[in-house]
Amino acid sequence: MNVLRRLYEPVDMTTGTPWKKILLFTIPMLIGNITQQLYNTVDSIVVGKYVGDNALAAVGNAGPIVNLLICLFVGISMGASITVSQFLGARRREALSHTIGNCLILIMISTVIIMVVGTLITRPLLVALHTPESILDWCTDYLHIMFWGAAGLSFYNILSGVLRGLGDSMAALLYLVIASILNIFLDLFFVRSFHMGVAGVALATVIAQAISAVFCLHRLYTMRDLFDLNRSYVKWNRKYAMNIIRLGIPSGITQAILSMAMILVQSLTNTFGEQFIAANVIVMRVDGFAMLPNMSFGTAMTTYAGQNVGAGDYDRVTKGARQGTILAMAVTTAITGLILIFGHTLMGLFTNTQELIDIAVHLIRILAVGYIAMAVLQCLSGVMRGAGDTMTPMWISIFQTLGVRVVLAYLFVHLTKTPELPQGDRNMIYVSLMCAWVIGTLVTCFFYFKGDWKKKALK
Repeated sequence: MNVLRRLYEPVDMTTGTPWKKILLFTIPMLIGNITQQLYNTVDSIVVGKYVGDNALAAVGNAGPIVNLLICLFVGISMGASITVSQFLGARRREALSHTIGNCLILIMISTVIIMVVGTLITRPLLVALHTPESILDWCTDYLHIMFWGAAGLSFYNILSGVLRGLGDSMAALLYLVIASILNIFLDLFFVRSFHMGVAGVALATVIAQAISAVFCLHRLYTMRDLFDLNRSYVKWNRKYAMNIIRLGIPSGITQAILSMAMILVQSLTNTFGEQFIAANVIVMRVDGFAMLPNMSFGTAMTTYAGQNVGAGDYDRVTKGARQGTILAMAVTTAITGLILIFGHTLMGLFTNTQELIDIAVHLIRILAVGYIAMAVLQCLSGVMRGAGDTMTPMWISIFQTLGVRVVLAYLFVHLTKTPELPQGDRNMIYVSLMCAWVIGTLVTCFFYFKGDWKKKALK
């Protein structure tokens, strides 16, 4: 019970042994990310098992477009997490209160934008990406429902960023677990019982996300011993809103660039037909689990660096960065090993088609080494962002995704064209991804040790 109580309390990262504080903060967030990934994975399993491989391909094909249009939420969430953690570490209650109030305003603005823009561009974008006719209507239905229900997604993502900045990663986990369990039941209810297909999966996701958002908002209201939240703070304040936007825009752009790269590669993937599209969906779902330690530790390092930079303790930041990165590499290695060992069983959850399972297992093996490299990249990028330097990780991401991943994908596929493989070797799409991860990690290490990020704290 004491352990659970400690996990639920906000974590002050400015005192104590760095790796212990980082781990204490990361554990609930890692569980939460696993739950979030399970959330998406169940959608794919349900449509794959109860509707078919083409429905599985449709849900996966829509993914990069959803990710592209929610980059606003990602940016605001990161900006909120950084500003909140720095003001909390500096014990600046007034600034913290204004920041949280302006987060709520930005949530509402971004939600309206996504609902309108997403609905308008969905079908034209799918057509431009050479989406096969057999799955075009399913993709369109799925995306329309997701964008019409964008409020839940925006509130959950941004408010969970605020909670993480306050050192509370446990609350968002609990609410996400509840929503994920609900999502599973709704998936089965809409798809198996009402035969709603892909649209049913989207509707289940929207409802579950809205519920998790309500819980996050309630939790925020219970933490007012740390800040004030009333009408005088929930109004537009240019200074604090721009702090969030300035620090969040690079992360939002990073997400947008990553999503654009995924869309460009998805267009290449679509040329290999529905079976390879479906295999790609399976790999990306399993890949999500392999990436979870990297993402979780990276986010933890952002909060850790933010609080300690706010407190002016850069030696502690450096010490924690080293310890956190080692932890992330160890956990990632263990999870990657389990995925490789139980690969066929995992892939078999999504489909009964043996050829599809074999393709997916082969592709995930190509990526294995890259996961460990990404543990380093995510942790060091998290430190730089937490210190206020969100631009450097953004430029690295642009270089890694557009300058390396996309270019190499098209180049490698083109160079492997033969009479036997007139479209090229489809495996090269994954070889290019692994190369991009390794190169991006080397560049990130260079800029981290260069040390310019230490001059970027909020004043």
